[in-house]
Amino acid sequence: MKIKFTKMHGLGNDFVVIDGINQAISLTPENIRWLADRHFGVGCDQVLLVEKATNNADFRYRIFNADGGEVEQCGNGARCFVRFVYDHSLTKKKEIRVETASGLIFPRLESDGEVTVNMGIPTFEPADIPFLAEKHDLTYTLDINNKQIEISVVSIGNPHAVQIVSDIEDAAVSTEGRLIESHPRFPQRVNAGFMQIIDPHHIKLRVYERGAGETLACGTGACAAVITGIARGLLASKVKVSTHGGNLWVQWEGKNQPVFMTGPAVTVFEGVTELSPNEHRNEK
Repeated sequence: MKIKFTKMHGLGNDFVVIDGINQAISLTPENIRWLADRHFGVGCDQVLLVEKATNNADFRYRIFNADGGEVEQCGNGARCFVRFVYDHSLTKKKEIRVETASGLIFPRLESDGEVTVNMGIPTFEPADIPFLAEKHDLTYTLDINNKQIEISVVSIGNPHAVQIVSDIEDAAVSTEGRLIESHPRFPQRVNAGFMQIIDPHHIKLRVYERGAGETLACGTGACAAVITGIARGLLASKVKVSTHGGNLWVQWEGKNQPVFMTGPAVTVFEGVTELSPNEHRNEK
């Protein structure tokens, strides 16, 4: 089966975006893994599928990680999503309502070309993340490789664990991130963030994403880091987040308020591919 796709990225967090409205699409986990493969497929961190909404929204937004698993939310992908549907004339609106597995989000194209996304109201309740804890707290201790680390947990539609480090370049993102992602206290796994606080208005961040590994940027991870920093009294209400892929702005006014994320969304190229992964490589 041949499909049309668009390669996009938000600060280097890259996506294969597929129009599932104007072409019939049926993706298996095997198809996703092949599309995401940087040697045999197109190559991406996530595959994004645009579909017709099933309720009071403009579109439905589905996200698949490179390992083939479907997840609830992706912030950088949300920015690319609104850029895609507008540039491909699927809508004339510059602000849309988008249905995700975790609820509605509201991405908006700005006049300067940036994209702002209302990511909704975050939750700190352990059961909603989910995270195994007796009660809600601002920080928790997690046992990783016989070492105790301090984390904050939050859901931005998907689960995040954020720890503060002195220098993100020295942080054990690949090793600790993998162990945090699959820690038994996170029944549905988790995105592991490593945050360095420069000042109350600026942080640096690396994220080991669930099902994808470390990416150049993570939109929901940026929101999670800022939110947990604000909740702990360490950050201002609007923060610049510097990732290896570039800068995002995150704003949160506090409890029961939505979080807003602003950053770029870039189209790289358009293409057509045949979904025949078994012809190209053996299944990993």
